[in-house]
Amino acid sequence: MMRRSTALFVALLTVISACGSSREFAGYVRTPAPSIKGVTLPQTDTGALRELVAMDEKLLVVYFGYTNCPDMCPTTMQDLTVALRRLDDPSQVEVAMVTIDPSRDLEVLDSYVKSFIPTAIALGTTDASALAAAAEPFGVNYLVEDTSDGVEVAHTTSLYVVDDDGQLLLTWPFGVPSVDISADLKDLLDGRRS
Repeated sequence: MMRRSTALFVALLTVISACGSSREFAGYVRTPAPSIKGVTLPQTDTGALRELVAMDEKLLVVYFGYTNCPDMCPTTMQDLTVALRRLDDPSQVEVAMVTIDPSRDLEVLDSYVKSFIPTAIALGTTDASALAAAAEPFGVNYLVEDTSDGVEVAHTTSLYVVDDDGQLLLTWPFGVPSVDISADLKDLLDGRRS
């Protein structure tokens, strides 16, 4: 009787393990994966051009937003911060925030993004065509308008994961819980791609 219980327990663990390894990504995969290779923007602190591609054997999480955002941007950055803390080695994931409101952000974006993630980089340009060209392969849309009530801003609020080959691996829409972001990052770091 004891052997049968042990065999049943081992079989159950095997089924549970198999189910755990085939979990769905919380983010979505675009097919074919867009290439970000060659897309560059200046870093706001140094002016040096940075390709929006991860360093060797790392991942790069990219966010397009702005510092005066009252809710979506700080919430997204906080969720990402928590997700990174859940990783065994968060140094395997780089973070870049691109401003879609450069006239107000270029001076302050670096300190803003580093207040969430000290190793993050801030990217931005006043060249509207360069910003649009960088946003296009990600599928990012944005609009910044001066109105009588002040500046009105609208933008795509997703997070994007790019690998060291420049492939856009995964997109998380706004509101994906940090625990799911972390689980997706672990799977991607382990080599899973679909």
